Amino acid sequence: MTAPMTPAGPGGPPQRPPARARPEVDAKQIWSGGVATAVVAGLIALVGVLACRWLLDIPVLAPRQDGAYGDASTTALVLVAVVAALAATALEHLLLLTTPRPFSFFGWILALVTALAILLLFQTGAPLKPKVATAVLYLVIAIAIGSLVSSVGRRATRSQTYPEEAWPDR
Repeated sequence: MTAPMTPAGPGGPPQRPPARARPEVDAKQIWSGGVATAVVAGLIALVGVLACRWLLDIPVLAPRQDGAYGDASTTALVLVAVVAALAATALEHLLLLTTPRPFSFFGWILALVTALAILLLFQTGAPLKPKVATAVLYLVIAIAIGSLVSSVGRRATRSQTYPEEAWPDR
């Protein structure tokens, strides 16, 4: 592919455009940020369940008589949040390496997966109030994962410029 020539000014010789940038991804930063995001997502799930069950008296994920923690469903939600954060990190890393406008695709994929999880939640036989509380919790977890993983990805991506001699000759 050849680069277009740009004029230098009135009557001046044409100049080459500025050096092109190619993104370089720091995998160590992405994955350390992804692990930290997984911890945050798991804690949001735990705190969200405790807040719903204990403070708001909404029996999410288990019957009311199971106490503030609930049952194994709470542990499962915490683990799913952790796995979701790590999967989002893997997805973003892949998109950064292979896709134009990776953050746009990442946002759309995350939003659609979250919508699917919430839609599936409303297919259960649970009462409406716990469904809504759980849907809000899913949404908060997804927002945290999306914002943290995206910010880590932006921080871990650097532009590497090609030197002038790498441009094709006229």
